[in-house]
Amino acid sequence: MNYLSIISPVYKAEAIVDELVKRIHEEVLKITVDYEIILVDDGSPDSSWSKIGENCGRDAKVKGIKLSRNFGQHYAVTAGMAAANGKLIVIMDCDLQDDPSYISLLIDAYNHGNEIVFTKRIDRKHSFKKRISSWIYNLLFHFFSESRYDVDAGSLVLFTSTVRDVLLKLEDKDRLYVQMLKWVGYKNTYVAVEHKRRFSGESSYTLLKLIKLAMQGWTSHSARLLKLSVYGGFTLSLITFLISLVIVVRYFTEGFLPGWPSLFIAIMFSTGLILISIGIAGIYIGKIFEQSKRRPLFIVDKKINLD
Repeated sequence: MNYLSIISPVYKAEAIVDELVKRIHEEVLKITVDYEIILVDDGSPDSSWSKIGENCGRDAKVKGIKLSRNFGQHYAVTAGMAAANGKLIVIMDCDLQDDPSYISLLIDAYNHGNEIVFTKRIDRKHSFKKRISSWIYNLLFHFFSESRYDVDAGSLVLFTSTVRDVLLKLEDKDRLYVQMLKWVGYKNTYVAVEHKRRFSGESSYTLLKLIKLAMQGWTSHSARLLKLSVYGGFTLSLITFLISLVIVVRYFTEGFLPGWPSLFIAIMFSTGLILISIGIAGIYIGKIFEQSKRRPLFIVDKKINLD
């Protein structure tokens, strides 16, 4: 067993891989010589896999995994965890916005008795648009999921092999690994890290992918959306009943009879609410359907420097 395993999912990062490996080597060698770097190509359409292969050829400490297609960042992380054999596991993005120099801070926190060490980003280097979308996501996640998602929480995390083994036992199809780490418990802490600028290129997360990730997060950790649809239906029924009483009273006292516009609006509003409720239920049923298939979370196409 190695002392340290560093896992990084790679996607559209052919211009970053060499620098990523170089910086990890420089920083980790200050800590230990007993380590491995696991780069997981998540079906990247560029030459990322070739770059990973070149680095694996130069150093056996660098290990490569190529997935059969693009499964997503969190599934690539799971593939890396399954291959890692370190006492300590570090997960970091490949874009170098979380600097490898912070790995030593994570290990210091581990040495103080923590099984999991999260990072909290300070001075986030995101565009104004990304900051606003993150704030909205944080607000909606808190409203929909009964828990607070820290928008400043970083993807750079450290945990022990014990925690890794527990995570691999979880068969959840929705694998937001930071949220899963919070769910499993164990003694944990946060360390503050400066959020760097991306080394090269742009983030592969489009608006559509972010919306999909948001829905995944909202529905994976709570059934509050279903509860809200029930509360909304009950509230609408109560309001409708009260309005009906007013209409009946005014009809007998004033001869009041509402016209078709108000009736049309009421029907459209209630129909919209019904469709939203059915849609929410459909999302959860779809998750049950996907989970029931029991398909593998990822498929490995190729490996380098791994048994």
